[in-house]
Amino acid sequence: MANARLAHQAHVEVFSSDRWRALQQQGAAPQRPLWASTGVKSSDYPDTLYVSGLIASGTVNTMPEKTLKAYADHGTLSTPIEQTYDDAAQVIQAVTGAGVDLDDVFTTIEEEGIQKFVDSWNDLTESVRAELQDKAR
Repeated sequence: MANARLAHQAHVEVFSSDRWRALQQQGAAPQRPLWASTGVKSSDYPDTLYVSGLIASGTVNTMPEKTLKAYADHGTLSTPIEQTYDDAAQVIQAVTGAGVDLDDVFTTIEEEGIQKFVDSWNDLTESVRAELQDKAR
């Protein structure tokens, strides 16, 4: 969560810069941060933890249906993400101070996440291909 919040802070900084405003005047559109796979995997945490903690204007959230229904049922707005940046930085400092190599952790998570998207895309295209072949027979 802390990493995502700091990523949002970086996003806000980039898209409020003079450089961005110049690009925007030439027709550029902002990219929106994507919070992917925000379902909670552990029953030790509230089932809406990542949705509530990452609500921010101009973001996209690809939460599973179960999480969407849970948030609709009992989700709450939490502290605005802009007010969490300092706490998030402290969490990251504490984790690195404990000896965790966050560059390695983030690289591993990114590579695994990309592979999951690739696998999902391949599964989808294969199922479409199979369906089209069945219809062509």
